[in-house]
Amino acid sequence: MRHKILFVLATLFFINALEVQARDKALHFSIQDALASVAYEGRLDDNIKLYFDEQPHDQISREFGDFVTNKKTNGFAKADKKACEWALLSALLTLQDRAIKEGGNAVVNIHSYYQQIAFNSPTEFECHSGAIMVGVALKGTVVQID
Repeated sequence: MRHKILFVLATLFFINALEVQARDKALHFSIQDALASVAYEGRLDDNIKLYFDEQPHDQISREFGDFVTNKKTNGFAKADKKACEWALLSALLTLQDRAIKEGGNAVVNIHSYYQQIAFNSPTEFECHSGAIMVGVALKGTVVQID
């Protein structure tokens, strides 16, 4: 009898572990809240402007192309929002680094691009949260703005 109980408990534990492992939840959070968080203070380069979706910007004098970044962070035992904001910061820093490398001074039309599926919003970003990892993918156009 004891072996049967242990077998049933082990089976239930295994099934639960599979469900947790398979978790891939799409979440949407405020870009403004993330940019205003303490973790962002002094991290982004003020010389490289970031414009989400169709946000208005000055005249573009030169385009350098579209670039994608896909950043992951450890989400284990962290609140989804905080982990997602951290992954967003990493993705934005990568886009800014790319702008510098290409000779641009802005990234426009930034939108979520998880698994190559666009989520356009001037106010929200998409983050995918799994059992252990959290990911943010962004796509944006590096430009020179006058």
